[in-house]
Amino acid sequence: MRGQNHTQNPSALVTPVLRTGDLIFVSGQLPRIDGELAAVGPVDEAVSQQARAAAGMSADACLDLVASAAGGRPFIVAKITGFVAILEGFKGIGGVVDGASERIFERLGDEHGRHARSAVGVAGLPHGASVEVEMVARVL
Repeated sequence: MRGQNHTQNPSALVTPVLRTGDLIFVSGQLPRIDGELAAVGPVDEAVSQQARAAAGMSADACLDLVASAAGGRPFIVAKITGFVAILEGFKGIGGVVDGASERIFERLGDEHGRHARSAVGVAGLPHGASVEVEMVARVL
C-alpha cells in the first residue's frame, strides 16, 4: 500500500498532522486509495476482514504523515485510536483495529511500533467510512 495516496485533507478546519516539540498528533485518517474511500458502510462479521485491511490502510496514512512531520528522524508510535462503524451486536472491534496495529509493526518493528491503543465502535464515521485511525507519535 505504500506509495499510494492514502491521505486527503477533508476540510479547511482540520489539520491532518501537528507537531509540537517531539510529539506528533495525526488527525483521524480514513482508508483511501488514490483519494477514494476503500471501505464504506458499517462493519459486521461478514466484512470484518475487509475492514481489518482498511484499518491497515488508515495506519499507513498516519505513518506517512508522521514520517513527513518527523523530517527524516526516527520516531515511535505512542498511541493509536481506531474507530469502527459497526452494526448493532458486532463484537469484533478489536480484531478490526488489529489491522492497524499489524501494519505499524510491519513498517516499524516491535521497538518503534509497540503502542498503546483504544478500539471504539461507533454508529457512523465521516463520509460513511468503515474505519478511521488516529495516532500520536514521538520523534526520537
